Amino acid sequence: MFIQTEPTPNPATLKFLPGTVVMGHGTADFADASRAGKSPLATRLFAVDGVTSVFLGTDFITVAKADSSDWQAVKPQVLAAIMEHFSSGQPVLDEGSEDVANTVDDDGVVMQIKELIETRVRPAVAQDGGDIIFRAFEDGIVYLHLQGACAGCPSSSATLKHGIENMLKYYVPEVMGVMAID
Repeated sequence: MFIQTEPTPNPATLKFLPGTVVMGHGTADFADASRAGKSPLATRLFAVDGVTSVFLGTDFITVAKADSSDWQAVKPQVLAAIMEHFSSGQPVLDEGSEDVANTVDDDGVVMQIKELIETRVRPAVAQDGGDIIFRAFEDGIVYLHLQGACAGCPSSSATLKHGIENMLKYYVPEVMGVMAID
């Protein structure tokens, strides 16, 4: 197995591309080791000293390291953990642990916002090793949750305000602003 790595706009994260499907559909975000129990892959990655978060995308894994750690020490261990996992035949997520999406009847504005996020924003954000999830639309404000390399990225607020907010305002006049939430 040959695993490629790519830098992300967030210097604390690296994007790992194992050349195989990681998540069949959807994503999984593990902000700390205590949440990794449902994923053998995330558990293995958190065993690497210096790993602070793990994000699993369709065909990539984004790993964040502690500020006190150096990628030269962490990266080889992360690569080994990923290879070990995929060689083991274990699942990425344990059976039945995938979150079931809430089925909510969305009005036309919310549907339009979600469609723009799905088709225009998420693919671009995934290129940088992250993800962005729609959470709510209330009083003209779109609430989004940033994951992977996007969480804590120095340029995420600029991306939200100048990129996503401007695009949503252009296509959906009801949108007055965008806010990131945890």
